Amino acid sequence: MNMMENSKTKNIITAIALSLVLASCKAPMATVIKDEVKENIPQNFNQEETQDANNNSGTTPWRQFFTDPNLVTLIETALKNNQELLITLQEIQIAKSGVLAKKGRLTPTVSAGIGAGLKKSGRYTSEGAGDATTEIEPGKEMPDPLGNFEAGLNASWEIDIWKKLRTEKESAVAHYLSTVEGKNFVLSNLIEEVADNYYELLALDNQLDIIQQYIKLQQRALEISKIQKEAAASTELAVKKFEAELAKSKAAEYTIRQQITEKENEINALLGRYPQPIVRAKENFMSTIPPTVYTGIPSQLLANRPDIKQAELELKASKLDVEAARKEFYPSLEISATLGLEAFKPSYLVKMPESIAYNMAGELAGPLINKSAIKANFQTADAKQVQALYEYDKTILNAYLDVANLMSKVKNIDQYYQLKSQETKALDQSIDIANQLFRNSRADYLEVLLNQRDALDAKMELIEAKQKQLSTVVDIYKSLGGGWK
Repeated sequence: MNMMENSKTKNIITAIALSLVLASCKAPMATVIKDEVKENIPQNFNQEETQDANNNSGTTPWRQFFTDPNLVTLIETALKNNQELLITLQEIQIAKSGVLAKKGRLTPTVSAGIGAGLKKSGRYTSEGAGDATTEIEPGKEMPDPLGNFEAGLNASWEIDIWKKLRTEKESAVAHYLSTVEGKNFVLSNLIEEVADNYYELLALDNQLDIIQQYIKLQQRALEISKIQKEAAASTELAVKKFEAELAKSKAAEYTIRQQITEKENEINALLGRYPQPIVRAKENFMSTIPPTVYTGIPSQLLANRPDIKQAELELKASKLDVEAARKEFYPSLEISATLGLEAFKPSYLVKMPESIAYNMAGELAGPLINKSAIKANFQTADAKQVQALYEYDKTILNAYLDVANLMSKVKNIDQYYQLKSQETKALDQSIDIANQLFRNSRADYLEVLLNQRDALDAKMELIEAKQKQLSTVVDIYKSLGGGWK
């Protein structure tokens, strides 16, 4: 009879296990999309030119790329104090804790505890009647009410039979690594911002010098116009025109001074400090030669750009999340056990082996009927995986376009700077000629004013061109993945 009952029990357990496995076979499949953007990345940034894979400025450390000692000092300060960077570092710690949490689920959970209780069963119940007729020891009845004192260890462990927990841990590791790449991208952006603002500040310094020189030039022209008016060689109109131009230039001087103050504070904000003077040398700004930038080949962006590597790791994490969500359809196996001492009186706890109590159980459970929550979780993870792929492709495409556009900009801004230099030289010469003719009453005051304005505009634009020339090189350096090493 016992053999028949054991056989029936085994058959029931086998049937339940088979039903769970069969139910898990209906787990949905993840969406698979071909990554055409990565596979079809061009061989070169410019189809008319062939780039050298051995020369890539994106791998150059920023301390070697930037040679201005004042700029290097500013960047070092920013890397220590910038709030956005410090926030990103905390995100890394949060992701690291997530890895430890997932790793902890792979090992058994063990807890220790003690407890005490008191129970009074009704006399006319099966439990109460049984206790009333039971002797703890010969001649010693069961206490009523009955105390319960216990101390021991409890353990539980989910056996990772489908490697679901390992998959979740791998996903957490990928997400952690993506936050590290995110920190590198913040570093790269921060260095670019500091350098760009530094060059803009130097440009404003030089524009302030130009406007001050222009004010002195106009003051002399005003004096000449007054002398000519007294000699009846000019009119009051000429004097008023020069006075108005002088007032306009002085107003422009204060505008530039305000821009300098704001730019200094913008740099101080990047450096995580209160407003203070920015140490810089403006004298050599116009003679600064931008470093030569080598682009390498487009496929190197995948390894050099932190934002691309971050998107790739997030894609990997999302794929692992889909895999883990799919395994939720599979049955799970959990083992629980307790071991300790238990007695109705504290003095009996030390009597062994009578007070020793233990329990062990295994549970195989899986979803059979209501799977809507699990399905929804899987569908969400699957959609996020597709979304992460599109984000990855978008990041690659934008990185390629950034470099291609900046390569063209470097060439065009160089040509623009050369032509502006020629224009400035020609207008400087025309100013000298116009002033000489004006002194000799052979040129009208309007000719002098127009020449001065044109020369001022040309010099201002030349300074802006130098700033754009330097900033464009910084931007392409960052777009190649430089700045974080």
